[in-house]
Amino acid sequence: MIHEADEALRGLLAESGLEASGVEIVFDAPTRDWAARRNAPTVCVFLYDIREDAARRGSGAGEVHDEDGHVVARRAPPRWFELTFLVTAWASRPQDEHRLLSQVLATLVAVDALPQRLLTGSLAELGMTVDLDTGGAQLDAPAAADVWSALGGELKASLSVRVRAPLAGVSRAAAPPVTEGLVVRSAARQEGADPVPGRRLRYKEVDDPGPEGFAGPRERHPAPARRRRGGRQP
Repeated sequence: MIHEADEALRGLLAESGLEASGVEIVFDAPTRDWAARRNAPTVCVFLYDIREDAARRGSGAGEVHDEDGHVVARRAPPRWFELTFLVTAWASRPQDEHRLLSQVLATLVAVDALPQRLLTGSLAELGMTVDLDTGGAQLDAPAAADVWSALGGELKASLSVRVRAPLAGVSRAAAPPVTEGLVVRSAARQEGADPVPGRRLRYKEVDDPGPEGFAGPRERHPAPARRRRGGRQP
């Protein structure tokens, strides 16, 4: 799921014309050594915090159907995670970095969610909205100054971007659909006796239950006459 969120962010930034103008989009950690090796304009999208949104944790299980509409698996509800990125621009002059960062900001604040057309893998399969929050208050994430200190670099202008993405739940294969009727078998409680053949209840179909399935109307035979108490059967 994380790499799929990366690719969606890359696609969104690429559509703004960054790559067409020769700007690289990378997901590396912007350490001091990494910055010293930069020789081209670069936008760095660094993931530095991952935590679950426990308020959105669901329960129960959903059904997975095949092309014929049969249930083939049951899937646990997705778990939602908040991915926090530190977005920075790198160029030879501060003015160029600010121009790149302004272009990135304009692109990200224009949308509240990652476009469905850019989602791949499990994010596309789930079909859920992947929220995008740019420059908002990140109360639960480490401060930018602490991140730069941990990276061993100097404080730099940056954007804080949060993606809320679902992690697909575990799928378990379901038993095949019932195609036969209910069978009740009975046997005399005698040692060594042969088992009594099964008796099918209510319906006789096995392979083809009809267009309405086994719940459809069935032919009912008349009930046997009851013997009158104290008298003979008419």
